[in-house]
Amino acid sequence: MNQATDLPDVTDGLPPDHPDAGLFGRPLFQDPSARALARVGVVDVGSNSVRLVVFDGAARSPAYFYNEKIMCALGAGLSESGQLNPEGRVRALSALRRFQHLAQGMGLPELTVVATAAVRDAADGPAFREEVLRETGLRIWVIDGEEEARLSAQGVLLGWPGSYGLVCDIGGSSMELAEISDGRVGRRVTSSLGPLKLQGIKGGKRARKAHIKDTMLNLKEKMGAQRDRLFLVGGSWRAIARIDMHRRDYPLHVLHEYRMTARSVSATAKFIAEADLEELRAACGISSARMSLVPLAAEVLSRLVKTFKPKDIAISSYGIREGMLYEQMPQRLRDRDPLIEACRFAEAKDARMPGFGKLLYGFIHPLFRAVPAPRRRLIKAACLLHDVSWRAHPDYRAETCFDNATRANLGGLKHSERIYLGLALLHRYSNKRQGTRFDGLYDLIDEKYQLEAEIVGKAMRFGAMLWMTQDAERGTLRWFPKKKELHLMLTPDMVPLFGEVAEARLMSLAGSLGAQVQIKKMRRTAQRSI
Repeated sequence: MNQATDLPDVTDGLPPDHPDAGLFGRPLFQDPSARALARVGVVDVGSNSVRLVVFDGAARSPAYFYNEKIMCALGAGLSESGQLNPEGRVRALSALRRFQHLAQGMGLPELTVVATAAVRDAADGPAFREEVLRETGLRIWVIDGEEEARLSAQGVLLGWPGSYGLVCDIGGSSMELAEISDGRVGRRVTSSLGPLKLQGIKGGKRARKAHIKDTMLNLKEKMGAQRDRLFLVGGSWRAIARIDMHRRDYPLHVLHEYRMTARSVSATAKFIAEADLEELRAACGISSARMSLVPLAAEVLSRLVKTFKPKDIAISSYGIREGMLYEQMPQRLRDRDPLIEACRFAEAKDARMPGFGKLLYGFIHPLFRAVPAPRRRLIKAACLLHDVSWRAHPDYRAETCFDNATRANLGGLKHSERIYLGLALLHRYSNKRQGTRFDGLYDLIDEKYQLEAEIVGKAMRFGAMLWMTQDAERGTLRWFPKKKELHLMLTPDMVPLFGEVAEARLMSLAGSLGAQVQIKKMRRTAQRSI
């Protein structure tokens, strides 16, 4: 992932003379190659559900303009009958007819429709595709297991560019594995370890577990050692993660980038096996159709973790549908940081002074020269987002900022990074963070980083007082951490802006730094043209 180094050298990985180079690079969401992807509709016809997703917004980190899922269970009973579930087939056709009408109403040029294991394996799959084409005009593209694995892995890369590890996508009738390294998809395999298929295995629980174990060992032989991160894609995995959150009483209910360990997977699988499933379903907000598959999926996940022994486990809300969007992106768009691109898009759309975030980052950067690049990336994001919530009521603006940062659809953010970013934006509007409804979330990061996020927020809070024209001479902050001295160099253009409120905000920043303040006035360095 492209990340900043020191301020003068930030080029987003591009040569200095490249037109996209610079402190933040040039946003690509207005580029024709990106705008062509501004609204893209895809439909995933799976073994368990049929889902329409329409992506909109900044193409590198798209917003979900529309997202609808219908549980059709096309693959139910497929192992025994060899045919699509008749009731599911009727429901799927009805869903596709609705989705086509919705797409027309949204002005989409076309829908890209792909089908996976159920339609791929069923004897009447071709007849179903012909019926759909005849009734709706939609052409269904059936992809094989390895292609499904590749697209799911690309969906993970949409959110984690440059990531490495093993992607596991579970559907109703199949489970796919794909290797990712250096932002590319490597080896990939498919299997029949989908919960709907496992329901048809004869011989009870013992026979089923033996089948899962043998299949998993065969997958390991094909994939080789995979001891890096395990990325979990698919509704059954997300349901298990939601149950893990419930069991742990985890405070941030965001599934994307939720982390699990081998120990937590084992504990949650046992928790599921011993629970009243209806009570657990209601407590976690899981549909009945999904919950019926969860115990079988938990058996598969337990064996997957025991077999591959990953370093850690991350839930991905991005999968095959996002992979289909990623497929259409030019490489220079793929290479961009999804977080920064999304924040730039938000600033351009919602800030009072688009472009000021870049200037604000340059102003407060001296305070954070020693901060590692991953957190400077978060500071950059905070500066871009610092003013996008200005329309919120002043009494709730700080909480709105925190809520948006921690729960928004932003790629490339761990949960701890969401809290850091949220706290920085909260302190952009408030000196204090205690007494909010988010108090239970702060402890997801250490007190050291809570304080650092507070300093970021207060620095932005002060810097936001110093709006001026593009050609104005700007002052500077200088930070001497060993001496605990904060120097403010005021230019003649800045002096009129440095009033009582600005001074109070500067002193609040100094208080969080534990610093003494020195204020110096600078002479005008050059005569500006009028």
